[in-house]
Amino acid sequence: MRFDLLTIFPGVFSAYLNESILKRAQRSKKVSFHTHDLRDFTTDKHRSVDDRPYGGGVGMVMKVEPIYNALKALPNNSKRRVLLMSAKGKTFTQADAKRLSSYKQIVIVCPRYEGVDERVMDYVDEEVSIGNYVLTGGELPAMVVVDAITRLLPGVLGKDESSVDESHSEPGVLEYPQYTRPEVFKRKPVPKELLGGNHKKIALWRQVHRKKTV
Repeated sequence: MRFDLLTIFPGVFSAYLNESILKRAQRSKKVSFHTHDLRDFTTDKHRSVDDRPYGGGVGMVMKVEPIYNALKALPNNSKRRVLLMSAKGKTFTQADAKRLSSYKQIVIVCPRYEGVDERVMDYVDEEVSIGNYVLTGGELPAMVVVDAITRLLPGVLGKDESSVDESHSEPGVLEYPQYTRPEVFKRKPVPKELLGGNHKKIALWRQVHRKKTV
């Protein structure tokens, strides 16, 4: 899968995308990440990506032209989805991560300031939010979406079943509790069902103790 991230702060992504599972996913060619500075797609000498809103108001609005130009310049895979990170968008869920993992290319627009010119919506497929709160920009939410999708791609986690039993992999259900050494900590032991090596008992215990979401 290919990810294209449109931003005015491309350096924000480098540390996170080059660590742990995301780094291994790139090395194994399961995924590729491409950051694009929206200032490179401006047409004025000041490389302006924002301007004052028509009608007045506080703050600046990101212009449509740089975003349009960037989208037009990108490779366009036949299975491409363009996302706009936005506090107004639909809240991103595990089901969305699963759905989006079937695409070959995900393009994510990361706004700043007071958001984007409404005409940008003509060129994106969906607005996505990661919760009912406001952040400084779309870069952190974009990394959440990238991580959630990437770990669902076949072979990324090493064992595909690693993602099957996780929280939210089944609607309305959270993952069962996990334990490791020591066997007893401050007089609180690991449940005995997990210690005997009886896989049937372990599976039953885990099924019983999976938490239901409200």
